[in-house]
Amino acid sequence: MAHLRYLTSGESHGQGLNTIVEGIPAGVQLSEAYLARDLARRQKGYGRGGRMKIEKDEAKILSGVRHGVTLGSPIALWIQNRDWENWQTPMSVTPITEELNRITRLRPGHADLAGIVKYNQKDVRNILERASARETAARVAAGGIAKRFLEEFGVHFHSHVLTVADVVSQPKGPIDWQRVEQSEVRCADPDAEAKMIKVIDAAKEAKDTVGGIFEVIAEGLPIGLGSHIHWDKKLDGRIAQALMSIHAVKGVEIGNGFEQTRSFGSKVHDIIEPWAGGGPKWKRRSNQAGGLEGGMTNGQPVVARVAIKPISTLAKPLPSVDFETGEVVQAHFERSDVCQVPPGCVVGEAMLALVLADAFLEKFGGDHLDETRRNYDGYMKQTGQAR
Repeated sequence: MAHLRYLTSGESHGQGLNTIVEGIPAGVQLSEAYLARDLARRQKGYGRGGRMKIEKDEAKILSGVRHGVTLGSPIALWIQNRDWENWQTPMSVTPITEELNRITRLRPGHADLAGIVKYNQKDVRNILERASARETAARVAAGGIAKRFLEEFGVHFHSHVLTVADVVSQPKGPIDWQRVEQSEVRCADPDAEAKMIKVIDAAKEAKDTVGGIFEVIAEGLPIGLGSHIHWDKKLDGRIAQALMSIHAVKGVEIGNGFEQTRSFGSKVHDIIEPWAGGGPKWKRRSNQAGGLEGGMTNGQPVVARVAIKPISTLAKPLPSVDFETGEVVQAHFERSDVCQVPPGCVVGEAMLALVLADAFLEKFGGDHLDETRRNYDGYMKQTGQAR
C-alpha cells in the first residue's frame, strides 16, 4: 500500500488539470510560489512548441494547507489551461449542436490506434487529449509537494540532458548546476549545448522531431529506503516504473546499468571504504550502482537515466490509415514540440521525488512532520548515519 498517493485529471485543451496528493504529514510549509518554480522550469527548453507561449502554469492550492502549512489531509491543486478559451465548444462538457470535424487519421507512435480500439471511440480526440504530455504539468505540481517534504531532511534534486540525437554531453569536472538551469537545453557541456541546438533547429526545419537521454539525481538520502524482501518493494523497480510512465519514455537505467554489461564485476561494483571516524560512517569510492543495491538506497546519490523517443506528432506527417475509411492518408497533425528532452528532466525530477517521498514515509511514517523527524533522527543516530 502506498504511503503517498496522487491522482491527476484533466485534458490537454480542457478547462485545466487537477491533482490530489494524499499522505504528506501535517506541519510541512508549502506555498503556491514554491510549486510555481518547477512549473516554470517545465515550460522552458529549446524545441518547445507554441503552446508554451499561451500557458503560464500556476498551481492553485485548493485544500490541505492552512496558513502556509500542510494539515495532513489531501492536498488539492488546480492548474488552469489558458488555451481553454479557444476550445470551449470542441471540448465542452455538455452536449453541443455544432457539427465538429472528427479526427480519424491515426498517428504512428501515439496512443491513437490502441486508444480508439480499447475505448470504442469514433474520434481520436477522445484519446489524444488525455494522452497528451500536457498532463505532466499536474505531475510536476505533485512532485513539487514531495520535494518540499524531502527538503526537510536535506534531500535535493538535479537533472540535466545527456544526449539529443547523437550529440553527447561530456562536461569536464563536477556539474555546474547553475549553468544547467541557465542552458536552453539543460546541458552542462557548452560545446554539446551548441550542437544540440543545431540538431533541434535542423529537425524543426525538416518538420521532424528529435529525442535523447536525460539524467535525474537525488542527493542526501539515507541508507535503507526500499526493501529486498518482495519484488514490489524494491526501490529501483518502483523508480523505473515511475520514470517509464512519462510520455514518450522508452528506456530507464539506474546508475551505469547498460554500460556495466560491457565490463567485468571487478570493474563495476562500488568498493566500500573503511570508516576513519568523522563524517558519515559508510563511504564508497564510486557510484556506478546509482545509489541503489538490492532494491534499497545505499547512501549514495540516486541516479537514473531516461530515454525519450522523438515525439510522435510530426509537422510533416508519416503515412498512416484513416480508421473510418481504411484509406492510406497522412497522419493527423496536432500542435506539438520538436524536442521534449529538456522539459522531460523536470518531469523526471517530479516522478523521482514522488517515489522517494513514498519510500521515505514507508520507512519513517509520522502524522506530523515532527514525528517523522524524530523517527528519522533516531534511525540516523542508531545506524551511524547522523550528519
